[in-house]
Amino acid sequence: MKNIPIDSSIVNEVIDKLNIKDFGRATIREVVAIAGEVEKKSGVEFIRMEMGVPGLPPAKVGVNAEIQALQNGIASIYPVIDGLPELKYEASRFVKAFIDLNISPECCVPVTGSMQGTYTSFLVAGQCNPGKDTILFIDPGFPVQKQQILVMGYKYESFDVYNYRGEKLKAILEDYLKKGNIAAIIYSNPNNPAWFCLKEEELKIIGDLATRYDTIILEDLAYFAMDFRKDLGMSFQPPFQSSVGKYTDNYLLLISGSKVFSYAGQRIGIVAMSDKLYHRKYDGLTTRYGSGTFGSVFIHRALYALSSGTGHSAQYALAAMFKAASDGTFRFIDYVKVYQKNDTR
Repeated sequence: MKNIPIDSSIVNEVIDKLNIKDFGRATIREVVAIAGEVEKKSGVEFIRMEMGVPGLPPAKVGVNAEIQALQNGIASIYPVIDGLPELKYEASRFVKAFIDLNISPECCVPVTGSMQGTYTSFLVAGQCNPGKDTILFIDPGFPVQKQQILVMGYKYESFDVYNYRGEKLKAILEDYLKKGNIAAIIYSNPNNPAWFCLKEEELKIIGDLATRYDTIILEDLAYFAMDFRKDLGMSFQPPFQSSVGKYTDNYLLLISGSKVFSYAGQRIGIVAMSDKLYHRKYDGLTTRYGSGTFGSVFIHRALYALSSGTGHSAQYALAAMFKAASDGTFRFIDYVKVYQKNDTR
């Protein structure tokens, strides 16, 4: 460690104390612990962006809706496994309002935060086609997603996109895809944690190759609409949040309430998958489960086994926040500009 404002011996001491053998493979929680200890020992202030917790209050429209749902006794009722109808409708509308994609309410599935969304997506995508048993990460990425792959016993490969921007992205992706073992590709946009955005030409490359090689794309939108170079907070009018969904039908969108609505504590988000993917049948899924489309297996087999539904009252909160944003009565993007300030720092 050279040319850093902190004595490297302090950093090494903390890493050794936490028994982390390879810092490059540390989880985000381990990075948080390291940063906290180094900050204490060195007295050097860290700009804390690793957890995406800027100290913002949760959106009031969501809090009020959740309180009302609890007061109405919703806590005693099991949630429907495929999601609250009002939430599914408002999720579909939100996607249209801010991404300009047409996804049916049926294909918008509540999950216990995007963490559960990615886990379930990995799980099902890796079962679709025999021989396609590997997830490809376009890095930098959210480290714990690789931890999920390790937990479920899948394989993964990765490359750092830094040296493969623009047209160069096509060649490196094809090098992986032509092997025939890639079940899914995941990336975040805006990027978590490097804070850059993929360009339209790059999203088109990803989409075109996903169709050509029949690979599923997981688009992680944790920092939804936070490309502050343009105003993405106006509903049903351009500019829209960029998405690979413009270029392929083989996609799932992971939209979390944690950052965009500062609703992290309630662990709520949605997976919105294309109608074509939702209704598609795969040989691998038929062999394993007897029948079912990608969407039905995702909900009634995988999600049911993981949590038997998503917190009931939180679904009312997310439905209300989606509705207010789409209606234009809640300019969510104005409330999260602290992320832009942190990035500038």
